[in-house]
Amino acid sequence: MLKSMISKECINLNLTSKNKNDVIEELVNMLFKNGKLNDPEEYKKQILKREKQSSTGLEEGVAIPHAKTDAVKIPTVAIGISKKGIDYGSLDGETSKLFFMIAAPESATDSHIEVLSQLTTSLLDDEVREGILNAKSEEEIIDILLKTNKDINVENKSEDFEILGVTSCPTGIAHTYMAADALRKKADELGIKMKVETNGSTGVKNKLTDEDIKNAKGIVVAADQNVEMARFNGKRVVIVPVTEGIKNPEKLIKKALDGSAPIYTSDKTTNITKKEKTGFYKHLMSGVSNMLPFVVGGGILIAISFMFGIKAFDANDPTFNPFAKLLMDIGGGNAFFLMIPVMAGFIGMSIADRPGFAPAMVAGLISANNGAGFLGALIGGFLGGYSIILLKKIFNKLPESLEGIKPILLYPLFGIFITGTIMYKVILGPVATLNLGMTSMLQSMGTGNLVLLGIVLAGMMAVDMGGPVNKAAFTFGIAMISAGNYYPHAAVMAGGMVPPLGIAIATTVFRNKFTKEEKDAGKTCYIMGASFITEGAIPFAAADPARVIPSCIIGSAIAGGISMFFKVQLPAPHGGIFVIPIMTNPIMYVVAVLVGSFVTAALIGFLKPKK
Repeated sequence: MLKSMISKECINLNLTSKNKNDVIEELVNMLFKNGKLNDPEEYKKQILKREKQSSTGLEEGVAIPHAKTDAVKIPTVAIGISKKGIDYGSLDGETSKLFFMIAAPESATDSHIEVLSQLTTSLLDDEVREGILNAKSEEEIIDILLKTNKDINVENKSEDFEILGVTSCPTGIAHTYMAADALRKKADELGIKMKVETNGSTGVKNKLTDEDIKNAKGIVVAADQNVEMARFNGKRVVIVPVTEGIKNPEKLIKKALDGSAPIYTSDKTTNITKKEKTGFYKHLMSGVSNMLPFVVGGGILIAISFMFGIKAFDANDPTFNPFAKLLMDIGGGNAFFLMIPVMAGFIGMSIADRPGFAPAMVAGLISANNGAGFLGALIGGFLGGYSIILLKKIFNKLPESLEGIKPILLYPLFGIFITGTIMYKVILGPVATLNLGMTSMLQSMGTGNLVLLGIVLAGMMAVDMGGPVNKAAFTFGIAMISAGNYYPHAAVMAGGMVPPLGIAIATTVFRNKFTKEEKDAGKTCYIMGASFITEGAIPFAAADPARVIPSCIIGSAIAGGISMFFKVQLPAPHGGIFVIPIMTNPIMYVVAVLVGSFVTAALIGFLKPKK
């Protein structure tokens, strides 16, 4: 099988490339020229995608770019040699001279993947690398590789192991097995019994048993991909990227055994990634990413409901439509209602694992039901998570026999009580005071200075995007309609449309400032902004409040000022493109919204760093 995956046509003894991109291009072209690929561009795209996760340039002058995709026709290894060396971003900072590009089809059998993995593992041998580098012919390289092929997945016999290991990489072809082999080989040299589990493309091999874990003195997890971590609860665990397992196996083994590794504590399966965000940002993004489906799904259902009429969901309105009511009940009454508690819940879960979810979600619900909005939910999410962290430290002194009742009784009982009490007694009061203060200020301004009033009202719509400040401005606009003054509400509506529209434009124009997930979410913001669903901007505001919120406030304020300056009037208690036909001076209203949206987009594009 290995012989069929290495051919002299796919070996280049003298690469002409001078940099990383060129060598990838040269090897891909060699594979395509020899009929190994269906789609060279797609294969190259997948190679580059893997390189973004972590460079496949290893130590000792070896690089192993690889991808598993339908763009591959025949499982193959393309081999290239550069005598001068190429800067490939290797672990040791040295140039790479030996290149092994692995092409695996999506439907590759387990046997194919294992043979490819065994092949790359053999490159850890100094004699193998030296022999390939000095080979005079393609046939000589093939002979070297065929002779060194070995089985790297032999199951360890059941015995007491001093130390355990787990390895995993995003593709599960090369680095997973190279790290495992490096750890095992170093353990043998040190006279230490070690068992290593591989989480590769063909599944979990050499799986650690409960007995293995119970008897082990320490564990090394070298992974860039999800691995099951809950089983290591209470054990000393070293957690590092998979490349560290290849680069520093001796250091990791000694750290796991000398008692300096931290004791792992978890109540669920944990994701281990090389570049995992930590701290505030990580917890915030956990809440935002899990909230996003509620924002998108609920917001679009609300927008569709409006197409039947602004109040078509109201059974007492002449335009009532049963289907419009169904859409509003699902999108507005449920999806949007759950959005705030879900965000808070997953922030808490990110901080304290599963026990943090319940108190944080309750805090989010308290915030949603008492006018504190998404800002209150942010506070509640962190409050719920860290209350559990505190409880874990307090209950850590309890007898081991009570360990089982902590997650099912003690954490939820005390966590919900502590979080809920602080929310009601400490958090909600200041938010309510702020809300009342804003409303009083607006009432005192009256309509004497329309432009200034429009700037303030529209800017407030972008402060918390559906929260108390936003609602204060919206309520004021409705009150002015009741009083027969239709100018303020037009400015309010313009200000509410700008944040999602501005963000949508920013994700379109400044694509290098956003992740793929953010760019996809930005497309739905066009619909939400046009439908006056300001909440569509919340995921972006929550993820980067210091840049996004001020940009939205400035853009919204400009839109509100323009609307007031041209004396746009809106008698309907809603906004979006649906109410344009009943406005006075609708053209200038559209101009106001567009100007504000482009200002917001420009500010976001200027302030945000490149991804």
